[in-house]
Amino acid sequence: MGKTYRAWEVDQRWLLPPSVHDFVAADHPAHLVREIVRGELDLSAVLGPYERELRGYPPYHPAMMVALLLYAYSRGVYSSRQIARACEERLDFL
Repeated sequence: MGKTYRAWEVDQRWLLPPSVHDFVAADHPAHLVREIVRGELDLSAVLGPYERELRGYPPYHPAMMVALLLYAYSRGVYSSRQIARACEERLDFL
């Protein structure tokens, strides 16, 4: 049995507005980074260690974390604390 991850559902519906996509324009770079990470990058080296460890609370999916880091770096946000703050305050980081 493989490692399970917390869900990463960008299309998840909210009460108001109904989707994260309503916050961020369709041509925003955040979508490009997410799609490149989801479809183009080989993350097998990153996923490998997670597959062997079955204990503990499910981690965030490594692809989501890679997309977050790449997007943050592309926006000039390098500090982990600044990235964490941006995840709480900036809609493009959602």
